[in-house]
Amino acid sequence: MPRLLIALLLSAAVTLGLFYLMQSLIQMGGSALTEPPVGSVLDFVRVKEEETVEKKDRKPKKPPKPEEPPPQMEQPQMDSPTPNAEGSGGMDFSADVGGDMAIGGGLALEGGDGEYLPIVKVAPVYPRRALQRGIEGYVIVEFTVTKAGTVSNPFVVEANPEGIFEEAAMDAALKFKYKPRVVNGQAAEVSGVQNRITFQIDG
Repeated sequence: MPRLLIALLLSAAVTLGLFYLMQSLIQMGGSALTEPPVGSVLDFVRVKEEETVEKKDRKPKKPPKPEEPPPQMEQPQMDSPTPNAEGSGGMDFSADVGGDMAIGGGLALEGGDGEYLPIVKVAPVYPRRALQRGIEGYVIVEFTVTKAGTVSNPFVVEANPEGIFEEAAMDAALKFKYKPRVVNGQAAEVSGVQNRITFQIDG
C-alpha cells in the first residue's frame, strides 16, 4: 500500500507540472507572435585552409636482372635410336659401336677423297640373358662394304665372352650404312672392314 500511494502522489505531481509547463508555453507562444524578434543573427562562414598536397614521384623499381641460364650441355648425337632389349627389367645399358678399321687400308676415316665413310650405325640389341645376369663384353665383327654402301658377309673375329653377344653384334652390323669408296669415279667394294661393338650396362 505505501508504494501505491507514493506512485499516485508522484503521478499527480508530474501531471500538475505538465499542466503548468503547457500553460507557460502557451503564454510564451502568444507573446512571440505579437512581439518582434529581439536579437541578432550571426553568420558563420568556415574558411577552408589552404591544403598543400605533396607530390611524391614514385618511379617503378627496375626488375632484377634475370640470372643467366646455365650453359646447355652438349647432347651426344646418335645416328639412330637404340632399341630396347626385351625384359630389360628397368636396367639401363649401352652398346658402344666403335670405329671401323680396314685391314691393309688403315682407318676408314683417315682415307682421302673417295674413301668410304660410315653414315648410319645402329646400336645392337642387348641380349636379355646377358642383361639379366649383368654380363658385359665386346665383339669385333669383320665385313665387306658393298658398292651400294651396305654391309655383307659379316663374321665374328673376336668375342669376349664367347657365345653371348655374337649374334646381336652381327645383326647390328648388317644394318650399318656407308658412303661407298669411289675409285676412278666408280664405286668399289671394301673388304676386311672391322668394327668393335662394346656391350656395357650403365648403373
